[in-house]
Amino acid sequence: MRLFFALPCPAELAAHICAWRDSLHHDGQPVAQANLHLTLAFLGSVPRGRKAELRAIGERLPRQGFNLELDHIARWNNGILHLAPSNAPAALHELVHALREELHAGGFEVEHRPFHPHITLARHTHHTPAAAASFLLPAQAVTLFSSENSPTGVRYRAIGEWPLDSV
Repeated sequence: MRLFFALPCPAELAAHICAWRDSLHHDGQPVAQANLHLTLAFLGSVPRGRKAELRAIGERLPRQGFNLELDHIARWNNGILHLAPSNAPAALHELVHALREELHAGGFEVEHRPFHPHITLARHTHHTPAAAASFLLPAQAVTLFSSENSPTGVRYRAIGEWPLDSV
């Protein structure tokens, strides 16, 4: 199973972000509205038998909720068009640090590259649209997702969720 921990994007916010993204006339392959999320830790392929360990890790994570202002559109050299915060709250970095520590202690492979919070908008883009962005992502839960291939494309299915405290 290909798994990752993420902050899900609420459906109403995802609809607003996608409508805005589609108005930009970008040249890439848009990410499906239902797949918008902010990855906290990508695990890659994990044996099914280890899901219980990951659920236990989810239970031990900090519960402090926060809001994340997504106000910066950018494109990486690999063609990923994304929406990011200019400033990420300390609570987000604390959550990611705690998650990585728990995963490492549990013997899971953890990415060593720096954390850059973002929501992927499109893939295979060749330029960055000039646009102003201002979206507020409420961090209401941490979700463990499974990435599944389907005839219509990749689908992310929640297999565990842990609520965060209200802001």
